[in-house]
Parts: sequence; C-alpha cells; structure tokens
Amino acid sequence: MTLSSLLAELRGMGITDARVLDALAAVKREDFVRQKKEAYENYPLPIGWEQTISQPYTVAFMLEALELSSGLRVLEVGAGSGWNAALLGKLVAPGEVISTEIISELALSAEQNVRRAGISNVRVVCADGSLGFSGAFDRIIVTAACPAVPPPLVEQLADDGVLLAPVGEGMFGQDLVKLRKRGGRIERQSLGSFVFVPLRGRHGV
Repeated sequence: MTLSSLLAELRGMGITDARVLDALAAVKREDFVRQKKEAYENYPLPIGWEQTISQPYTVAFMLEALELSSGLRVLEVGAGSGWNAALLGKLVAPGEVISTEIISELALSAEQNVRRAGISNVRVVCADGSLGFSGAFDRIIVTAACPAVPPPLVEQLADDGVLLAPVGEGMFGQDLVKLRKRGGRIERQSLGSFVFVPLRGRHGV
C-alpha cells in the first residue's frame, strides 16, 4: 500500500481531521520502521523488545480524539519508535511534547528518528512515564495498555485537559478511555476497543 492509498483508507474509516491527515502525510511512517515495504500497511509492526509501532488507524483515531492545537504541552507515555511523538510535535508546534520511553534502546532510537524527521519541539526521555513528568500537561496520551489510568497522570492533567489511555489487561483488547478535567473534576468517556502491548512501569504490568 502507498501513503496516498493509506490516507484514502483512513478517510474511509472515518478519520476527518484535515490536520491529522496532513501530519500523517508529512511525517513518513517509513522513517520509523525497519520493514519499509510494509510501512503504509494499516496494521502494527514490530520494532523490537516485544514492542510495536501502532496501526495507522489507531494512531490517527487517538490523535483526532486528543483535540490537538498549536501551542499545547503534551506528555506521551511510550515513545516506541518515535512516530507518534513526531506527529504530536507537528500538530502542536510551537508547543512542547515530552515523550517517555522505559526501554533505553528504544528511547535513543526514537530520539534519533524524531530528529531525522526534522521535528525540534519533541524531547524523548528514558523514564517510567506511568509516574508522569514535571509540570502540568494540556494533553496526555498513553500508548500501551494499563490496568487502570495511572493516578500521577490524572494529577498532572491541566484543567480542561484531555487524557487518552487504553485500559484493561485482556489480550483481546482494551477500552480506550478519554478523560477530561473540568474544574478539578474528571469526565470519563469510552471510545471503543483497541489492542495495545502492555504498559511497563510502576502503574503498568
């Protein structure tokens, strides 16, 4: 499949945010995977260390659900190959993206991939992202399955902020949960079932 055919397929699957589609066109998935011939197939690909780069539809769906705009401060838990972090950077520029990755080799690779893609507002940090990071965030995205939404992340979510996390430990899928903080209160919404690798760390498995 080519990039243009993938984008057409995503539109057919209900992805309508033009900014998300433009970011997917600009930040090439092929630069973040080893399997270049499969880069634009609409399924996950292995990236080593029992981790995957997510299915393009899943990535697009989550980016759309995050309600991203320029100038936001974003925390990503689980950098993987760095593709989603680069997309986030593109979508919130000149805002800031902190992407955590608990596997040191992947953190280094993700940082290099993001830089090669020409994205300068993303910082990849080798850390247990389930514990959060310094400061408050307008948007938080967890890209691995957690038993429950990590409490430190809820605490660090800014008012009127949005948090996305796949919740559940079943091997056949997790519930993608969207949280919004309003006046210190949390509104919770289920966005459907998706499949993710398990989150590692204190609030993971």
